[in-house]
Parts: sequence; C-alpha cells; structure tokens
Amino acid sequence: MLQNAFSLEGRTAVITGGLTGLGLAMTECMIAAGARVVAVSSSPREKVTEKLAEFGDKLAYYQFDVTATEQAQGLAGQIIKEQGPVQILCNNAGNHCKKPIEDMTVEDFTNVLNVHLVGAFALTKAFVPHLKQQHKGSILFIASMTSFIGQPYVTGYSTAKSGYLGMVHTLATELGDDGIRVNAIAPGWIDTFMFRQATDTDPQRKAKILGRIPMNKVGNPRDIGWAAVYLCSDAAEYVSGVCLPVDGGALIGF
Repeated sequence: MLQNAFSLEGRTAVITGGLTGLGLAMTECMIAAGARVVAVSSSPREKVTEKLAEFGDKLAYYQFDVTATEQAQGLAGQIIKEQGPVQILCNNAGNHCKKPIEDMTVEDFTNVLNVHLVGAFALTKAFVPHLKQQHKGSILFIASMTSFIGQPYVTGYSTAKSGYLGMVHTLATELGDDGIRVNAIAPGWIDTFMFRQATDTDPQRKAKILGRIPMNKVGNPRDIGWAAVYLCSDAAEYVSGVCLPVDGGALIGF
C-alpha cells in the first residue's frame, strides 16, 4: 500500500488543454504514474499527431472547444463510451488577455471567463453524475497566483482564477459525501510559453517576479504535473477543498 499510494494505475484522466504547457506536463506525469490520459483541446488532430504517437495507447485525443458548453454533456458521454470509466477530471484549458482596464473590452473580459470558468463548470457538471456512480473521483482546477495576489493588466484572468476557489470550496462540500474530492493547484511563475510571452518584453516585470520568489527561480512545468499526480492519487485521499500553491515560496516571499 505504501509503495503504491502515489500510483494512478488503472485510472483514466481527462485533461483539458492537455497537450501544451502545463497541461502537457500533467499528461506526461500522469502517464508516468500509470494513468491513461484523454487530452481535450481545440487544436486540430494533425497538430498533435507526434504526441499521440509518442504515448501510444496511453493517450487519447478529442478536439473540443470548452466554450461550446452546450456540447459538454455529449463530449463526456462520448469519452466514457469510447474510453471507459473516468476517475479524474483536470480543468486546465485557459487563455490570457493582458491589457489595462481602459483597453480591455467587455468582450475581452468575457472571453477569458468563458474559457476558464464557464467552460470548466460545464465540463465538470457533465462528468459529475459519472463520478458519483463510481463513488470515487478527483476533480482538479488549475488556479493561479492571481487567485491570491493582485497583478496589473489581467483583470479577466485574475477574476476567473479567483472564481476557481469558490468553485473548489463549494463542490468539495457538495460532492464529498459521494467520494469525490475537489482541489486546485495555484502554479507560481512557471517556464512556459505563456510566461515568456508575458515577460520577455517586460524585463522590469520579470525582475519583480524573481525578486519575490525565495527560491530565486521560476518553476518547471513538471513541478505542476507531479503536484497533480499527488492530488489525484490515493496519497491525497483525505485532501479536498484546498488550493495548493506550487510557487517556490512566492506567496510568502518578501
């Protein structure tokens, strides 16, 4: 039992945005821990054929835009029918908009919320009855430093990521008696394309970020992947309703 507590052997995980950035890291780590992963993304299949070949039968792929919320139930049903029972849902798909509030349109703001919050809600709602039938499951949301601290020019993003905390708290209390655990990870500053896009042209912002991290470095995407493995494994079977910062100490840094 002690040897296998962190194993995901025999489990299937659905990961939105599962073939890029942090999503890809979670896919890699969960497969390494024994899971079979169903990656969901809006990217055309021809753009992910290399990854599909790399992981073989450990990885399945469904092209889907999470903002098509009226189709979420159909997607969940299709995945369950074709891939078998699902035990893990990781809501990771996201987008970004960096603008001062004067320049951020209502459409900009709404687009970010629709991907992060509304899309995640719809897909979670679609899978919950299936997880309840198994009386066991793990739902994971990928939050952010902006769930806790203020950063300029990302009003839509920070609103969405803060909203995840409310969803985690409510669903953990609502679904706990059904054997379903609900948690989040708040990645710190991680070396991804999105991070580089936000900081490469803003050296002052990058220096400020590094200055508040006690470990004085940004994280590796797999730091988030292994945290996801832990939270979805039996090693965390009494952990629910939490948001785990994986940030090199940034939240408490001075």
